[in-house]
Amino acid sequence: MKIVGITACTAGIAHTYLVREKLVNAARELGHEIKIETQGSIGVEDILDDQDIAQADVVIISADIEISGRERFKEKKILDMPMKMVMKAPKKLLMQIEEKLKES
Repeated sequence: MKIVGITACTAGIAHTYLVREKLVNAARELGHEIKIETQGSIGVEDILDDQDIAQADVVIISADIEISGRERFKEKKILDMPMKMVMKAPKKLLMQIEEKLKES
């Protein structure tokens, strides 16, 4: 599975990067490709380009604030996930997404 996503928290620092790290680590453990863009107080990092988005099977947005650039994903399956949920069980979350994608 190819995953792209965005993380962003209210302060734009700790949780933004913590959630990104948890998603990346869980995806790698499960054998998935992943790229996560962060939007925070220091700006946007690891910007998702058109090719990243086009190749993605799913978009995960884990943000406690409004993100910019959401319109880039209009043709994709988007899953909005609370940051707390991703922090608690990122691997379980990705496994559930994988199952749902297989069913559709």
